[in-house]
Amino acid sequence: MKIISTNIGTSQIISWRGKKVKTGIFKYPVNEPVYLDIEDVKNDHVMDRRFHGGVDKACYLYAADHYPFWKNKYPDLEWNYGMFGENLTVLGLDERLMKIGSIYRLGDAIVQVSQPRQPCYKLGVRFGTQKVLKEFINSLFPGIYVRVLSAGYVRKGDILTIEKEHIEGLSINQMYRLLYDQTSHPEWAKRALNDPFVVENNKEVINKRYKKII
Repeated sequence: MKIISTNIGTSQIISWRGKKVKTGIFKYPVNEPVYLDIEDVKNDHVMDRRFHGGVDKACYLYAADHYPFWKNKYPDLEWNYGMFGENLTVLGLDERLMKIGSIYRLGDAIVQVSQPRQPCYKLGVRFGTQKVLKEFINSLFPGIYVRVLSAGYVRKGDILTIEKEHIEGLSINQMYRLLYDQTSHPEWAKRALNDPFVVENNKEVINKRYKKII
């Protein structure tokens, strides 16, 4: 897996339901390395820390491989890497293979897969339509958030390599389906609820959805 774009957002003000809201969803490629810190990417703009940034969402990665799918759906948009609010656009990233709790070397940093992206209205603002939220969920292309275990710089061209796989962990794809699928996956749910690397808010959603089944 190779980093093909490093992206940084600037603070912008958008209108949402009659209110002015600040957002950092508008990220664009930069030529310089980015510094992955423990709670965010240095010099990036994280506006609402209730839902963005923090230890479990320190950096967001999205697959370059998914871009053709979205370009086909939205051919009239002005396309740049960073469209999904990702700090790092990665060639070869596959949510079906990357497991929550697995540890990777990423440039000078060491990171741990923590959770999939759950889209909010700001992605809809970036795309010019809120219908993209349902499409994003149905696509099963959520991208991944990582914890930063050891801070460091990441550059375009750096390789994302596995250091330690969490063998018993659920994949990002499986976790996403637990959060959104209409089909039940009780065995996955049991594994998720007993996994110390699954974030608490994901466990709360799973417990609520599956408490009458498991």
